[in-house]
Amino acid sequence: MNQRALLLVNHHSRQGSQGLPEAIGYLEKLGFELIKESWERPHQMVDVIHQYKHKVDLVIVGGGDGTLNTAVDGLVETQLRLGILPLGTANDLARTLGIPTSLPEACKVIAAGNTRRIDLGWVNDKYFFNVASLGLSVKITQNLTKQAKRRWGVFAYAVAALKVILKSRPFTAEIRVNNKSYQGKTVQIAVGNGRYYGGGMAVAYDATIDDQKLDVYSLEVKHWWEIILILPAMRSGHHVNWRQVRAISGQEIEVITRKPRPINTDGEITTYTPARFRVIPKALEVFVPR
Repeated sequence: MNQRALLLVNHHSRQGSQGLPEAIGYLEKLGFELIKESWERPHQMVDVIHQYKHKVDLVIVGGGDGTLNTAVDGLVETQLRLGILPLGTANDLARTLGIPTSLPEACKVIAAGNTRRIDLGWVNDKYFFNVASLGLSVKITQNLTKQAKRRWGVFAYAVAALKVILKSRPFTAEIRVNNKSYQGKTVQIAVGNGRYYGGGMAVAYDATIDDQKLDVYSLEVKHWWEIILILPAMRSGHHVNWRQVRAISGQEIEVITRKPRPINTDGEITTYTPARFRVIPKALEVFVPR
């Protein structure tokens, strides 16, 4: 018997419009009965998932991390299994889970039926898969344009980051975790549920998306050029060993700043400080490679 799948593809993602016909062809050959739906505004995606919760066996989302984040509330509330087609720019969740960027191979992962229950992060009533952060990453997000992402792909993150780093200014923040309080000047605080974010940066070298904890780092540098020195280590997550980086972990975290600062969750600005973070263990079932 064919599995019934709700297929949701972001046509505005980097490969969405081109990848949709190809994805439909592969999935139908693999035996899926597809219900294809679209949405006009982000909140409607959750409504669409609810509409089909008793009519399908799984939800397949095609797009990047922002598209997946838009769908997350509907997935948590319906507990439908999630299949991922990495059609975005960064595809950091797919990278964390080892899902191939090749569309045929990603479809095969879903058809193979192997699943894994993953944790979710939560901040101020908003779920996130990868990382929630404030400081540099917010300014990078604000400098990233759709045109740049379509033209340059993941390299657009590097260009935007360089522009932001040159103008970076430290701010004072307090981090509360494990009944301890840490205060200091920082240019970036990142709270990671998964491993990768920002086009392949690692929040910590040993972070996983099912370890039932959040990994936090605070980039406490005095000069912009120190960030440039640390950047290569951030690709592997070994920046947490640097003297200028405060690294801690826990299940519940608070971040307080003197004035409200925007927070970026999976590449979208969704809330502000003061912020309460926590991990939601084994929140979703996702199709992954064996």
